[in-house]
Amino acid sequence: FWENVTREVVDNMKRLRHHASLGIWCGNNEQELGWAEWGWSEKCPGKLKDDYINQFEKLLHEIAEEVDPNTFYWPSSPSSGGGFKDPNGESSGDMHYWAVWHDKLPFTAYRSVCPRFMSEFGMQSFPCLKTVESFTLPEDRNIFSYVMESHQKNGTGNEKILHYIAENFRYPKDFDSLLYVSQLIQAESMRYGVEHWRRNRGRCMGALYWQVNDCWPVASWSSIDYYGRWKAVHYAARRFFAPILVSACEDGTTVTLHISNETKEAVEGVLSWRLMDNCSRVIEKGEKRVTVEAFSSARYEELDLSGLLDSMDRKRNTYLEFNFTVNERIVSSGTVLFVKPKHFSFLDPEITTEVYEQADRYVIHVASKAFAKFVELRLDTMDPVFSDNCFDLSAGYRKEVYIMKEDLDKSLSPEQLAGQLTVRSIYDTY
Repeated sequence: FWENVTREVVDNMKRLRHHASLGIWCGNNEQELGWAEWGWSEKCPGKLKDDYINQFEKLLHEIAEEVDPNTFYWPSSPSSGGGFKDPNGESSGDMHYWAVWHDKLPFTAYRSVCPRFMSEFGMQSFPCLKTVESFTLPEDRNIFSYVMESHQKNGTGNEKILHYIAENFRYPKDFDSLLYVSQLIQAESMRYGVEHWRRNRGRCMGALYWQVNDCWPVASWSSIDYYGRWKAVHYAARRFFAPILVSACEDGTTVTLHISNETKEAVEGVLSWRLMDNCSRVIEKGEKRVTVEAFSSARYEELDLSGLLDSMDRKRNTYLEFNFTVNERIVSSGTVLFVKPKHFSFLDPEITTEVYEQADRYVIHVASKAFAKFVELRLDTMDPVFSDNCFDLSAGYRKEVYIMKEDLDKSLSPEQLAGQLTVRSIYDTY
């Protein structure tokens, strides 16, 4: 048996050790956690525990040191290093956190934990309508139909998605909007967690979300669906995992602004903020020039907005926009609402788009007449990757989004592309 294990591990390590994306070798997923916290030790004989240690903490470690000494080996995930000692603790090793989702805690609970490395967390969503249409008939397009529940392998998963939607958004007006809003709650929750852990750089040194893709068309934790279509969270991840990130930590009407820099060089720029009403009229604003050291994360501004947000009516009609600009280019930005999105007084943003052609890409200019949250661009018959999507947009600002021509199935004129382009925001879902 041990010879068979050795040959299998050696074969796979040799096959994969040259991959640039390889970060660590991990012996197993959640087996140490199962022994320590899920009652396995009471159900299984002690010899199995001894065999576990021999395989994952000794044999595989020795093989890794011999076959691929340049890559770190970790016995299990989560783990504090082995020996069944608090494998899912915050003080050492890595952590899996599923109280958000499985226990249905609000995603604000992410801020209650700060492990050394968050190696697994996530939120489910539905794939987009095009993907759902690939496995349903019109009469199946209800999330509790037999077909839709068959394409959900997490028990009460569809119920959980509705739970999180109800906590944060108004009930969507139709099936397509429901699919879209499910992706927004997935994106928002995971942004909330990652920004918190990035603000705590030094204590928490990384985060991996579950999961990137799917093996079939399904409701799941993925950020890219079975057909390669990007969900809202995949676009959000490109922003919240960007090397330079500005983020906000709100506590009632107090907001602190932080900048994280994961580059090897210090960065100088301007941190700016604007408190605006739902028409994007400025109520208060400020800016300061800051230097962000390499490999750092720090607080650069604290705003007490209690005097300007002294009633629920003002909170429901006011939002904060913040940007970090380097060499006159916005490298990171974000917004804060002071109520849940379902209670914010969104106006019809009347979003407009204009399409232009360049040598190797199409450029789309997006503008609105009021604050628009979660602006999504789609093409009717093709699924390109947009340079940005599912973003927030203030009135008076022209957002530039582009599509590379190589991502399109066929050549289109700007007019043809504009004819296929549709746009919506959270306002359009109810």
